[in-house]
Amino acid sequence: AMLRLRLLTWDVKDTLLRLRRPVGQSYAAEARAQGLRVQPEALERAFREVYGAQSRRFPNYGRGQGLSSRQWWVDVVKQAFVLSGVQDGAALTALAEKLYRDYCGSHNWEVLPGAEETLSRCRQRGFRMGVVSNFDNRLENILSQCSLRHHFEFVLTSEAAGVAKPDGRIFEEALRLGGVPPGQAAHVGDDYTRDYRAARAVGMHSFLLRVAGQDPEPEVPPEHVLPTLGHLLARIEK
Repeated sequence: AMLRLRLLTWDVKDTLLRLRRPVGQSYAAEARAQGLRVQPEALERAFREVYGAQSRRFPNYGRGQGLSSRQWWVDVVKQAFVLSGVQDGAALTALAEKLYRDYCGSHNWEVLPGAEETLSRCRQRGFRMGVVSNFDNRLENILSQCSLRHHFEFVLTSEAAGVAKPDGRIFEEALRLGGVPPGQAAHVGDDYTRDYRAARAVGMHSFLLRVAGQDPEPEVPPEHVLPTLGHLLARIEK
């Protein structure tokens, strides 16, 4: 039986957009342009460590603790460089501000294969469309710069919602914005816990995008798995 869906919600990172290159490489290249020597691998490790610690200490970009997401990110970038052995504090502030701006656009992001075509076809079929993403408030601008924003009626970030996936309240807010009950909505994403299971927990349908070579999730029926985004409409209309 064909699913009676009216709303499709979408994860962004590694579902519709991906980083053009690893964070460590981008950060190191920008540092080199400012005359600072630092190893990409060291920066990558430092970034992951600092990002994890900052996320635990100030969840959701510090929203509940009076930090702006910009300040949250600038702190992360500076700490990652310090942990990688860069000492020059004044240079680091300017560098971190520039990197924060650089990640606002298509300079560092690229559209995943099949994303544009799939979004266009879904809109042509008359689905209402929205974004549900654990992201800060730069996301609107990033989607616009990457020419995807026009596909969506709304862009709901965890920063705006005040909660992050897998918290069901972000999906409930998306359903409110989309004006449909959960049984008439499906979420598309690449993360088993934050996307697939979290959406189903509030009564939505969901589809899990699996990158080639990833181990299959045993709890996900094959008809809910997308080997590519191009498989989505066939799954919905089966």
